[in-house]
Parts: sequence; C-alpha cells; structure tokens
Amino acid sequence: MRVRKKNKMIEYDPYLLPYEKDLELRRALYASKRKELLGNLRKIKSFANGHRYFGFHRKRTGWVYREWAPAAEKMYLTGDFNNWDISSHQMKKLENGIFEIELKGRNALIPGQKVQAIVIYKGQTLRRVPTYATRVVQDPVTYLWCCELEEPNERFPWTDGGFVPQKTPFIYECHIGMAQEEGRVGTYSEFTKNILPRIKKLGYNTIQIMAVMEHPYYGSFGYQVSNFFAVSSRCGHGSELKELINTAHEMGIAVLLDVVHSHAVKNTNEGLNEFDGTVYQFFHGGVRGDHSAWGTKLFNYSKNEVLHFLLSNLKYWMEEFHFDGFRFDGVTSMLYHDHGLGSAFTDYSMYFSTNTDTDAVTYLQLANELIHEINPDAITIAEDMSGMPGMCIPISDGGIGFDYRLSMGVPDLWIKTIKEYTDDEWDMGKLWYELTSRRPHEKNIGYCESHDQALVGDKTIMFRLCDADMYTSMSKIYTNSVIDRGIALHKMIRLLTASLAGNGYLNFMGNEFGHPEWIDFPREGNGWSYHYCRRQWSLVDSPELRYCELNEFDMAMIKLLKEGDLLEKTAVNRWMHQDDKLIIYTKGDFVFIFNFHPTKSFDGYFVPVGDIGKYTVSLSTDDKIFGGFERVDTEVEYSAYKAQDGRVGFKCYIPNRTAIVLKKK
Repeated sequence: MRVRKKNKMIEYDPYLLPYEKDLELRRALYASKRKELLGNLRKIKSFANGHRYFGFHRKRTGWVYREWAPAAEKMYLTGDFNNWDISSHQMKKLENGIFEIELKGRNALIPGQKVQAIVIYKGQTLRRVPTYATRVVQDPVTYLWCCELEEPNERFPWTDGGFVPQKTPFIYECHIGMAQEEGRVGTYSEFTKNILPRIKKLGYNTIQIMAVMEHPYYGSFGYQVSNFFAVSSRCGHGSELKELINTAHEMGIAVLLDVVHSHAVKNTNEGLNEFDGTVYQFFHGGVRGDHSAWGTKLFNYSKNEVLHFLLSNLKYWMEEFHFDGFRFDGVTSMLYHDHGLGSAFTDYSMYFSTNTDTDAVTYLQLANELIHEINPDAITIAEDMSGMPGMCIPISDGGIGFDYRLSMGVPDLWIKTIKEYTDDEWDMGKLWYELTSRRPHEKNIGYCESHDQALVGDKTIMFRLCDADMYTSMSKIYTNSVIDRGIALHKMIRLLTASLAGNGYLNFMGNEFGHPEWIDFPREGNGWSYHYCRRQWSLVDSPELRYCELNEFDMAMIKLLKEGDLLEKTAVNRWMHQDDKLIIYTKGDFVFIFNFHPTKSFDGYFVPVGDIGKYTVSLSTDDKIFGGFERVDTEVEYSAYKAQDGRVGFKCYIPNRTAIVLKKK
C-alpha cells in the first residue's frame, strides 16, 4: 500500500490541515498551466521570449515589426519615417491575431525616429504605442506618445560577470528621479555618480529601484505603468540605466526592480488598455477589469497570451539589464478578487475561499520559477499584507516560491505606537510579538518605514517624532529635548526592527538620516513644485547639523548586523519588563539591551545572557558620534556569572532611551 506523502506546508503549519485540498489544488493548477504553456519544453525560460519576436528587430535585409492584436481588423505602421502617413505601410495579418511588417533596407528605420501603431477596429482609427516598445516619449511637436526607436540588441560592455548577490539583503529603496537635491527630475547617470557611493559607504548591499518602467504620470511613483518594456525616459536612456547597474555590481551591490504586474494604467494613447480596440485583450472585461481604489486596469492571468507577455517582461529585465531580481508590487491585490480591500485576514479560510484569484497565484508561481531558472541567485520579494500561507515556500513544497515577503505590519506598528501612545505607555510585549511573529520557514524583509510612510498625508518616523522642531532645532549648537528624544528613539526603533523583524532589512533613501518633511510629487495642487520631490543631501553632509549623527549610526548598525550575520540568527528573549520598559535578547554571541523608558536609567541591572563568559560593548546608541550623551562606558568588560536564581548574566548600567549591543569574547 502506497503511503501518501504529507504536504510540507502542513508539516510547517498544522493549522493548514483543513485546507489540504486547497493546497493540492494550488499545486495541480500550477502543474496544469505549466504543461499547457510549455508542452514538451522542459524550461520555462524557453517559453518567455515574447520580446525576441514581437516589437522591432533589425534583420540582415532591414527591419521587422510584429504585434499581437487579435481584435484588430487592420494595422499600419506610421511615424516620421513616412511623414506620419497612417495608411502607407499596412501590416500583414498572420495567424493568432499577429500582425507583421517588414521594411527593406538597413536605413528603412533609423534609431531616434518616432513611430506609432495604427489599429483599425470596427471602423475606428486608433493610435497606439507598440506594446514591446523599449523607449517611449511624448513628441514635442505633435504631443503624441510614440515609440522612439533604439538600435536593437545594442551591445553594452558589461563588466559584471560572476556577480552574485550577498546572502542577506540590506536594501536601499530608491527613486532615481527624486534622488537629487535640485527641483527637477534626476537622471540614471547622476544617481550612478552621486548616490551609489553613498549607498556603498553606508553598507547596503542591495538597491531596489522604483519607477523604472515607463509611466505617463510622474506622481504615480511609477505604479501606473504604461509601457512595460520601456525604461522611464524622464531619467535618461537604457544605456545609462545599464551603466548604473553595472557600476552597482562592481561595488558589490545587487539591483532589484520594483516590478508592477498587479495592474496597469488605464490610458489608451500610451498604454496597453484597448490596444486592439477591446478592453479584454490584456485585462478582464467589465467591472472585474477595473481596480476600484487605484483607477487602473487589472490583468487577466487566465489568458496564456497575458502570461506570455508578463513572463517575457521579467526575462527581458533580467537578461537585457542584468537586474538581480524583483520586488513584486501589489501582490495582495493580485491574490484576491476584492484586492484585500478592507480585509483583516484573521481567519485561514480567507486565504482559500472563492475570493482567491487562483489564476494570479499560478502566475506568481510561474514567475518565481522563471526568475530562479534564469538566475538561481536571484531575489524575489512579495509585497503582501494578507499573510498568504506559502508565499515564501518553494513551489515544489506547495508554496508560491518567493524568497521574501515584506513585513508590512511593522511600519503600521511603529506609526500606531508613536501616534497613539505616550512613551511610558509603549507595550514591550506587543513590540516583541509583532517584530518576531512570522510564518514558519518563510523569510521576511523587516523595515520601519518605506516610501509609503513618507508620502504627503503621512509622516516619516523622524518627522512624526520631532515635527516642527526639525525646522529650527537640528543644529548641534543648541539643545532641544524634542530633538534629543526623536534622535534617541529613531536609532532604537531602527536597531530593534533591523535585528528582529526579518531575514533582510529595507530602508527608503534619506530616512537613514531622518530626512525632514514628506514626499509630494509635482501636481496641480502644489503648483507643479519639486520642492518636496527631492532628497536634501546637503543636510546630512553638514557637520553642523544633527542629521549626520543618525547617518553615522545607520552605517554602524548595518556594519554590526552584517559582520555578525545577525539576521540569519534566531533571537532568544532573555528578559522583558513592561514597567521598566526593557527588552533584552540574544542572537548568537550578541546581547541586545533596549531601555525605552523615557526617564529611568538603571544602575546595576542584571542582564541575563545565557552563557558564562566575558562580554564587551560592540555598539551603543548613546555614543556622542550618534548624537547621544556618552553614558555607556564602551571600554568595560562584563563577566557573566550564574546568579543564585540560576540565571546567567551580569550587572550593568542601562541609561534611559538607549540600546546597547554586547558581544561575547
């Protein structure tokens, strides 16, 4: 008698046992779709080659352009090569809704020329941007959104052969356009020259770049994509982005693309929407095709052509630009028909109900298989607030296959704590629980705040702690109790989160030094101003201001966590005291002591550590270089002993609003 192998996910989490059939269905749907797509092909990367067939390609005899537009009656190619004559170059209709045109002669099309697709649908003449366009611009004369031709298969002189991302990601989330201080859009080249060295010096080993794929509205932060294969032309050319990635790799920094496959902009003049005249070519028809909260279009993941387009898109960014992986935006929206709006996900049944979009689950499995097939060292991160079981479990074990999920509840925890409770009301037990609770065998990326918490209408942690005092009291010349408190808690919050909340850590650019104010993109409501859409690096570069103190601490914190490989070690809670506002835990040979009390310092406080031995201070948030008061003697050597109650530890002085990290010799 054959014994059925128990599902590994149920071994990891017995509460999933009532949903064993749902987990088996997940596995079966993935296997079925994979077979349907691949046929006899063994590798999924052999399937994801849409970008090599569709779009513009140079041939020995000239150029060829292909497009999938199943509902189109006719298609034409127009542009400045034919003086925008919309009917002189008709495309040939092939099978399966594919149109093709060949232009004879090496110079039939010239890089830099602008072109458009003309679609005839039910007698209507529709101007469209080619779906596989690699550069999209708005023509300054005609104001038309066009594909600007680039030399196909242009050889970039890559020098990053053999680069492998480091095991534990310390991620610097960044936006190229707002990564400079002037009131304008920054460029890829400026980022390479000015910002990459800062990131390297801080110790981050990964950057996660937002807003790379072309989007017509700058204020969407890059999350309403129109052209999925095009590099955002606001920031420069594709070759400049390649130079950025190549330079990052030479510095030992991996590069992730913030990919948006959860939805697309609803625009028709420059996006995918109604490309062939129908709303259902790429997206769901009717109400299901519209995101009620975002005003965007929703992909139909059940269509093989849509899967082909999206999977090819991932392969394109990896092979053409050497991205080391992706942070998938809006995964919760993809997973559920109601997009997770208003759902608290307090019951396991909510993950396996009729509300779950199983087609989206299958797509994410296929995407993860493809990415790791192309590069086994690639990194994939899911932005999912629902806690879907198996998100970061291998596909072979019934999971969805991501490497990490974002610890999205942690920023909410800090905002709620700072906003709703006085310092002496902070709940130590709740902090510990929220920062350490995660699904078994699934890895997380911990973070205190990302770009989400910095947007206008919200506040960064530092701005929430200090508010208006940041405008007048960040000078080192004057003392200010509000700023002192803010700086002390800013450091403690970051250290506690980075060391507990995940197997990786993320920070949004500028937040490491407490960047003031919020992010507000140029819009009609602010007079199209760039004042809040930039990073004020001069603040952290000034030795007279206190921003540099936070920057120095961030650098020291990252160094400590990396050198001790501390994010891969399990935290052991050694002591917690609500009234004293103390949390003490160990990770390997390191001891972390946090005193969140607003006023009480403790002299001769017993610190339980577990192991007898000698301990020395590795990091103190109270050091003067970090904006502290130097109340911790970093030269003292502590000897752990066995106390009468059986606990092993030592006594030491723990100042208020201070964190100390010690290491066993």
